[in-house]
Amino acid sequence: MFLSSSVGSLIEPLTGRHWDRATVLEAFHQRTAWLAAHSLEPGDRVFLHYGNTIEFFVDLLAVWSLGGCAIPIDTRLTHHEVETLAQAARPRFSLWIDSPKEEVAAPLSVLGIQILRMPENGNGGPPVPLPPHDNRLHLDREALILFTSGTTGQPKGVVHTHRSLRARWITLQQSLGLRHFRRTLCLLPTHFGHGLICNCLFPWLSGMDLYVVPPFRADLLVQLGRLLDEHEITFMSSVPSVWRLALKTAAPPTKGSLEWVFCGSAPLSAHLWREIIKWTGADRVINSYGITETGSWVAGTTVPEFTPEDGLIGVPWGAVIKLLKGSSTDTPPAMAEACAPGEEGFVWLNTPALMRGYLDRDDLTREVVCQGWFMTGDIGVIKHGHLYLCGRAREEINKGGMKVHPGDVDSVLERFRGTRDVCTFALDDPLYGQNLGVALVMDESSPERMAELHEWVRERLADHKMPAQWYLVEHIPRTSRGKINRDEVAKYCSTIEPVRMHATAKKEPTS
Repeated sequence: MFLSSSVGSLIEPLTGRHWDRATVLEAFHQRTAWLAAHSLEPGDRVFLHYGNTIEFFVDLLAVWSLGGCAIPIDTRLTHHEVETLAQAARPRFSLWIDSPKEEVAAPLSVLGIQILRMPENGNGGPPVPLPPHDNRLHLDREALILFTSGTTGQPKGVVHTHRSLRARWITLQQSLGLRHFRRTLCLLPTHFGHGLICNCLFPWLSGMDLYVVPPFRADLLVQLGRLLDEHEITFMSSVPSVWRLALKTAAPPTKGSLEWVFCGSAPLSAHLWREIIKWTGADRVINSYGITETGSWVAGTTVPEFTPEDGLIGVPWGAVIKLLKGSSTDTPPAMAEACAPGEEGFVWLNTPALMRGYLDRDDLTREVVCQGWFMTGDIGVIKHGHLYLCGRAREEINKGGMKVHPGDVDSVLERFRGTRDVCTFALDDPLYGQNLGVALVMDESSPERMAELHEWVRERLADHKMPAQWYLVEHIPRTSRGKINRDEVAKYCSTIEPVRMHATAKKEPTS
C-alpha cells in the first residue's frame, strides 16, 4: 500500500492539528479494526463525505486495507446529486466524521446504504491485526471511483485499480523524484484526480509530509504567501483559477522555501505563467498535464531552459504520446495515420496508469480506449520535441467552417490589464452556425475601458476569432474542481444582456 517504509505526517494548517507518522499508523489500525467490526468486506464500495481532512486519508487507507473501494464525495453536492451517484455506484457504506446531514443520509438509507459516523481518533479500541499474509488488497481490484460528470444525469465514474494507481505513483517517482515534495501543500479538492491521486497521495504515500486545507477558499488564498512561509512549504499544485485570485489579493512569500509549483487541470497562458513565476519565486513553475482517466499527471514542462508559451506542455512522465489525424477508436492507433511534426492532431496516450474503465459504461469506455491507448479529446502539436495543446476537440467553435479554439481567445483577453477572469464559449448563429461569446470579470468596466479593450483585442485576434457578444459578470461559474464548463457559462450568460461592444468598433471605410 505504502510507497516507502511509512507514510508522512498529516497537517491541517487552519486547525493546527498535526498527526505524525506514529499517530497516523495508530489511527489507521484502530479505524481499520472499527470498520472490520462493522463488516466492511472486500469489494464493498464506500462513500467518503469528508475530503480535505486528516481523517479522510487515514480512512481511505483503512478501506483499502480491507479490500474496499473508496468513492470520495464532493461535500458541495446537493442531496439529489449524492443520491444520483449512489444509484450509480451502489455503495454499501456512507462514512462521515461529523453527524450526517439528514437530507443526504435519508435517501441513502432508503437505498440500503449503511450510514456510519467514524470514531474520533483514539476511541476506536485496541488495534486488531489482520491475518498474516492477508490478500485482500488485490492489485486488480477496484480501489477508487472518481465521478467526473453526470451528478444530475448519467454519472461518469472513472474506475482505478490498485495497479493503475501504483503505476502512476511509481512513474512519477521515477520522473520527478521526491526531494521537492518534502512538505507538500494541497488546496485542491480531494474528490478528483489532480488533487487526490497526485497532489496528495503521491507524496504522502512516499513518506513526505502533507499539509491539507479546504479547497478554493477565497479567504485562504488571500493569505497564501503567509501560509507558504509559516509552514516552509516546498511544493504545491494548483489550477489557473487559484492564481487569478491569489495574484491580485495575496502578498507573495518571502522565505524562499517554495521549490516547485505545478499548475494543471485547465489551460495555462504564458502571461499568467510568468505572473506565477514572479509571485512565487519558486525554482520551477511547471505546467502539468493530466487526465483523471490516466491517473492525472502524465506530462509536464520538466525540460531545461524553457520559456513559458501558450499551450506548452513539455514531455511525458511514464507515458507514450502519439498525435493522430483521427479520434475514432474504430481504427487501432497502430494502424491510424499519424501527424507529421508540426501538424495538429488528436492526442492519444499509452500509460500503465490507465483506468480500468468507466463504471458500468462499457459503451463510453470503448469510445476513448483502444488496445491500451486513450483518446484524450485534446488537440495538440509536437514542436521541438515538446507537446503543445491547442484546445479540445469538443470545445472547438465552428464559425462558418472556420475552427476556433476558445482557449486561444481566452489567452489574449486575459492579458489585458484589469481582466480578472475570462471564458470564451460558442453561440448559436443563424448565419455562421456558431459564433463566439465571451464572459468577462473586470476590475473596471466603464465605457471608455471597454472601448479600449475592444480595440486592444482587435489588434491581437483575427477577425474570425473576435467575439460577437460580450458579457460582464461578477464571477464565472466553475465546477467543484475549479474547471470551466463552457456550456454552463453560455447558459449563464443567456440570462443577462450583453455589452454593446460593437458600438466601439472601428467603422469600415465606405466606397
